[in-house]
Amino acid sequence: MVQGPKVVTIERFIIEQERLRPEATGELSNLLYDIALAAKIISGYVRRAGLVDVIGAAGHTNVQGEQQQKLDVLANETIKQSFRHTGRVCLMASEEEEDAIPTPAEYGSGKYVVLFDPLDGSSNIDVNVSIGTIFSIHRRVSPKDGPGIMQDLLQPGREQVAAGYIIYGSSTVMVYTLGNGVHFFTLDPTVGEFLLMNPRVETPACGVYYSVNESHYPWWSPGYRRVVATLKGVDGRGNGRNARYIGSLVADFHRNLVAGGIFLYPGDPHSPHGKLRLLYECAPLAYIAEQAGGAASDGARPILDVVPTSLHQRTPLVIGSRDDVALVERTLKEAGEGGS
Repeated sequence: MVQGPKVVTIERFIIEQERLRPEATGELSNLLYDIALAAKIISGYVRRAGLVDVIGAAGHTNVQGEQQQKLDVLANETIKQSFRHTGRVCLMASEEEEDAIPTPAEYGSGKYVVLFDPLDGSSNIDVNVSIGTIFSIHRRVSPKDGPGIMQDLLQPGREQVAAGYIIYGSSTVMVYTLGNGVHFFTLDPTVGEFLLMNPRVETPACGVYYSVNESHYPWWSPGYRRVVATLKGVDGRGNGRNARYIGSLVADFHRNLVAGGIFLYPGDPHSPHGKLRLLYECAPLAYIAEQAGGAASDGARPILDVVPTSLHQRTPLVIGSRDDVALVERTLKEAGEGGS
């Protein structure tokens, strides 16, 4: 009898992992199902974007002062609706909204909070470049019999119980961690299921790529100029890497996670703390990077140790292969720089 390849859906994988943790209640597993469902819906929007008039600007800016795209709005609403009525979440926060997002009291106040960037890289939508969703989950720290509070959201990345991202490209891929390795799934559109591709992603200790927006070179500090020279190998201090920069954080991070490499977004005089948001982008990706054997830093300290003080706090980011992040930190320290 001919047997086909073993097919493991994300639901089956999560159930099997849950059985290894007798203390698990299933609530976190259900949150992952909620995210997977939202990802399928957003993936459908992205695939049909040019056909159903959801490409282009929505006509207003978000809290970051950035021009919102129609898909930004759709993705944001899809994710909110996926969590709002489940009773598993007490509070949410989105990169697209200025304030915390409460959940209806009549559905109960869950023990988790969710923070998300609904559509990272949305400026690339019109030119069909890969974009993505990033999410972070924490256990609430406030009493469980009341509504969520700001302190539930303003927790350091080290306290995350789950983090992940979905990339919408030539295929739709979901990557997540619960703190025991990084798991990689691909959406099979013929059956509408995320299927397991790699149960334990491990990133190379030293990468072959570096990713940075070199158009900002004139505004970088001397330390970061030296960093990039070292990554290029032109100063004789390091082995030359190949430059690869998409301009969509999820896409750049995903390539470097799989193939090995480093992504940098330093601060400059125009944006002293960089452009990227700590809670919605940097902390969840840092958690994934560390779980895959990589590292993430603000140039001097681990991103996961940064204690947030506001919902939309920004931070410089150095993330990717472990040895490459260490190289950047050493180079910045030698230059008398590093950190935010």
